[in-house]
Amino acid sequence: MQVPKTKKKRVVVIGGGFAGFQFIKRIDDRYFQTVLIDRNNYHQFLPLIYQVASTGLEAASICFPFRRLFGDKKDFYFRLAEVQRIDSARKVVVTSIGEIDYDYLVICAGAKTNFFHNAHFEQYAIPMKTVEDALYLRNRIIENFEQATILDRQEWEPYENIVVVGGGATGVEVSGVISEMRKYAFKRNFRELKGFKMNIYIVSSKILGSMSDRASAIAEKTLKKMGVKLVLGKKVTDYENDVVTLSDGSTIRSKTLIWVSGVVAETIEGVPTESIGHGGRILCDDKMHVQGMQDVFAAGDIALTTEEKYPNGHPQLAQVAMQQAKLIADNLNAERLGKATKSFRYLNLGSMATIGRRKAVADLGSWHFGGFFAWVIWSFIHLRSILGAKNKLVVLIDWVVNYFSYIASLRSIRLKGKR
Repeated sequence: MQVPKTKKKRVVVIGGGFAGFQFIKRIDDRYFQTVLIDRNNYHQFLPLIYQVASTGLEAASICFPFRRLFGDKKDFYFRLAEVQRIDSARKVVVTSIGEIDYDYLVICAGAKTNFFHNAHFEQYAIPMKTVEDALYLRNRIIENFEQATILDRQEWEPYENIVVVGGGATGVEVSGVISEMRKYAFKRNFRELKGFKMNIYIVSSKILGSMSDRASAIAEKTLKKMGVKLVLGKKVTDYENDVVTLSDGSTIRSKTLIWVSGVVAETIEGVPTESIGHGGRILCDDKMHVQGMQDVFAAGDIALTTEEKYPNGHPQLAQVAMQQAKLIADNLNAERLGKATKSFRYLNLGSMATIGRRKAVADLGSWHFGGFFAWVIWSFIHLRSILGAKNKLVVLIDWVVNYFSYIASLRSIRLKGKR
């Protein structure tokens, strides 16, 4: 598989998520040729995929083609491929379309949903890791409504219940936006389903367990006010034949089980076994070098590095991924100029989660608050992070229209071959 030869050092990047994007943006193409490998030809802005699932945004608003993003990079190349393994002895990445040699390799492959080795969860539950997952969830919810219209009322129960497993930011955001879909769009679009309950459950040990106790309490109170049923201190042990089984033996009949209960790092063949740590993450030193590999770095959810405040590794968040990727790029740029390199120190910029229209929670330093002000800050930060002026405008218009008019239509987009 040919990539144009160059006298520059070639950096191959595996994965175009937040870490991969930030690295390529930061690396100096006067000194380095960059080759990105990804199974998709676009970057996904994952913090907003739940809005795609709820029909609040279209997928195109949060998907950004790599070739357009890096069109100003004179020595950048993209290859649509699956990585099969790394041959570190030959300094080659073996892919589904051939081999690509490298001088430096940066692994930003991210993480995938952790189903905890349960085949039923993996087969039937719906994860929320990609735009494709979000569109599938949108289809599932809307098609369940359509199916209910032709059934007798006594057959509605599994169609009425939506179960979200996981009380982290994604679980809270998905539950909140589905609750608003129920309140506004569902009633407008399915008037014939009178008496249809549309129950939303969150099953988790705690709501927003990674945030402050105050943020967790605010989120819990807000979700209850929105009519979300919280099933705390229990686990989902199985899901089969539309029956969700909980750890206390109780069950919930549901056609829709949304699984957002943790992640595990993507597996990259060729990384030494001794370089793999907890959760399948790749062990790195404080310069983000992969332990036991020459000229190989890792960043983002797949990387595991520690410091005094984070003895078990840094949280798997976008801001961590971006800071690690910037460090790797800055260090490679510095080495090329004969300058000193730096060690990674995570700067915690805070955590936020939205729960619905005018509702959010925030941990910003010593400030822990929720409500409308937190929602405004959340909206500003995420709108600012959207790539491209056109996409910013489209998202802003959609938000303003939904805010003032409550107009939301339920649109099903079938993905052939998905599940």
